[in-house]
Amino acid sequence: MKKLFSILAFSLIAVFAFSQNTIVGTWKTIDDVTGLERSTVKVYKAKNGMYYGKILALHNRQPDEDKDPICEVCPKNDYRHNKKVIGMSIITKMEASSDETSASGGKILDPKNGKIYGCTMEIIEGGAKLKVRGFLGIKALGRNQTWVRVN
Repeated sequence: MKKLFSILAFSLIAVFAFSQNTIVGTWKTIDDVTGLERSTVKVYKAKNGMYYGKILALHNRQPDEDKDPICEVCPKNDYRHNKKVIGMSIITKMEASSDETSASGGKILDPKNGKIYGCTMEIIEGGAKLKVRGFLGIKALGRNQTWVRVN
C-alpha cells in the first residue's frame, strides 16, 4: 500500500511540475512603462487543438479609466469590436510545440489600441515567465513583453 501511495504521489508531482513548464496557465501582464500589473490572462488549449488567451481581469486602472471597458478601438470588422475586454480572447489560433513550451502562428490583440499583431510565446525561467512577442509582418519588427505566472 505504501508503495502504491508513493507511486501515485510521485506521478501527481510529475504532472504538476510538467504543467508549470508549459504556456498553458494563468499569467499577469505587466505594463511596459509603469511596471504595474495590468491584467490577468488565461492561456488554454481549445477543443480544436489551438491555443487561446482570454482576459480574466484588469488591474491598476486609473481613476478616469473604465473598470469594465468595451473595445471601441478594435477593428470594426473584428468580432471583438464593441465587446467587453474582460472575458475577451486576445490571443487566437496559436500552434504550440509538442511539449507546449512555445507557440506561434497566431495573433494577439492589444485592446488598448485595437491593433492585431502576429504572435509567438515561449516559456522562460523554468516556467515562471512567458515571453510574448507581438510583431507586424516579420518577427524582427516587434517587441517582447514578459508575463508572470500566477500560481
